[in-house]
Amino acid sequence: MCRSGSSLEELTMIDAIQRLGVDYYFREEIKEVLDRQYVANYDDHCCDLHEVAVRFRLLRQEGYNVPADVFSRFKDKDGKFKQELSRDIQGLMSMFEASQLSTEGEDILDEANEFSEKLLNASMKNLHPPLAMAVENALKHPYHKSLAMFTSEDFLNTSSDKRILNNELKELAAMEFNMVRTIHQSEIYQILRWWSELGLAEELKFARNQPLKWYMWPLAMLPDPCLSKQRIEIVKPISLIYIIDDIFDVYGTLDDLSLFTEAVNRWEFSSVEQLPDYMKICLKALYDVTDEIGVNIYTKHGWNPTHCLRKTWADLCNAFLVEARWFASGHVPRTKDYLKNGIVSSGVYVVLVHLFFLLGEGICQDAVDNLNDNPSIISNTATILRLWDDLGSAKDENQDGKDGSFVECYMEEHGGSSVASAREHVTRMISDTWKSLNKDYLSPYPFPLTFRKTCLNLARMVPLMYCYDDKHCYPTLENHMKAFLGQNACL
Repeated sequence: MCRSGSSLEELTMIDAIQRLGVDYYFREEIKEVLDRQYVANYDDHCCDLHEVAVRFRLLRQEGYNVPADVFSRFKDKDGKFKQELSRDIQGLMSMFEASQLSTEGEDILDEANEFSEKLLNASMKNLHPPLAMAVENALKHPYHKSLAMFTSEDFLNTSSDKRILNNELKELAAMEFNMVRTIHQSEIYQILRWWSELGLAEELKFARNQPLKWYMWPLAMLPDPCLSKQRIEIVKPISLIYIIDDIFDVYGTLDDLSLFTEAVNRWEFSSVEQLPDYMKICLKALYDVTDEIGVNIYTKHGWNPTHCLRKTWADLCNAFLVEARWFASGHVPRTKDYLKNGIVSSGVYVVLVHLFFLLGEGICQDAVDNLNDNPSIISNTATILRLWDDLGSAKDENQDGKDGSFVECYMEEHGGSSVASAREHVTRMISDTWKSLNKDYLSPYPFPLTFRKTCLNLARMVPLMYCYDDKHCYPTLENHMKAFLGQNACL
């Protein structure tokens, strides 16, 4: 074994800092260490599974495209992972965590995932807390597919390395939590004031009125305290996505929805005279919010994104209209057609294009041209959201809407398929899409790392946002909301 002291301690410290959600204070130091570890990775012959797996995961998490064949050294002459590894619980946990960053075709990481998951599950009955709890948490909520802000407490309760998780680091995490909570509460106050002044909740009684829930999206996507302005601004298009979705899904007639979509495509308020008043009010809010965001971005970053922003809304409404027509005609589309349209109707494209410009990093013609084509890093994120949404066991917020479902389309397309087999198929699709998203994340061109991390954070938030109970409520989401925003916060 070659637990090399300084190298492993550096990696373990970075891991702890990231799991506690305070890594933005140490960006330069983390980069310096990982740059050094990246170079050493190619000359390293360490045979300690834990150290190799942690190094691999930390490097990939920060965008270093390190090869997966570092795990081949843990195989026997028959090409199987060595059974003696079953005694290394810490190493197996790290291997399982590392396997979450696999991309398509990386068979060795798929094998590592299956091998480590099987052995960890088998070991659970023989482990004592807190190690048993740490294994359970790793299996249920692997770091790469989770959000540190929601898992840091579990890490504090299960970490056994007192040298790394010392009092100073714990105090920093506690101080940071209180400071960030104050920032979030201030942001919520500003958002609630904006939402009230906008007046849509009063005018559109049928639509959802959940600004606190909508705020949880940017809370997860943009954890850096310095991005307060961006969090507040992105709630505005997010709220309009939900409102327009309700217009299409619950209330609007097909004729009115066609006129509404045409008005969004033309972006001319003069063309809405035939629409009912509630649609006019919504359109005016959409036009005003979009143009205001465009002006603010141009003022701050010197690039006018208005055409791109308007295009995202036209694409969204076009996709909503396709779904409305399917429902009105009783047509059940092929799964391929449903998902292609559902990727757009998820709203992810609208949100991430707005965020790209709001973040202001890497804005250039090549990046904008890629954005206009709904690049794979966005479409893969949207696919995860769409499939998770359709996998939900409850109707979205107990509405009598006109939602389609990939599961329904799959069962129609594959006659005789059960709900269980359809859900298994969707689960595999989500896993495969994560591999594609991981590949996008490791591709530095044309989007900067900050934006790529934002896409991943959106995908990580999806299971939490679509975790219903039997009463169509969100108990886990509400618990996190109260922790961050105060006990009075509720959906």
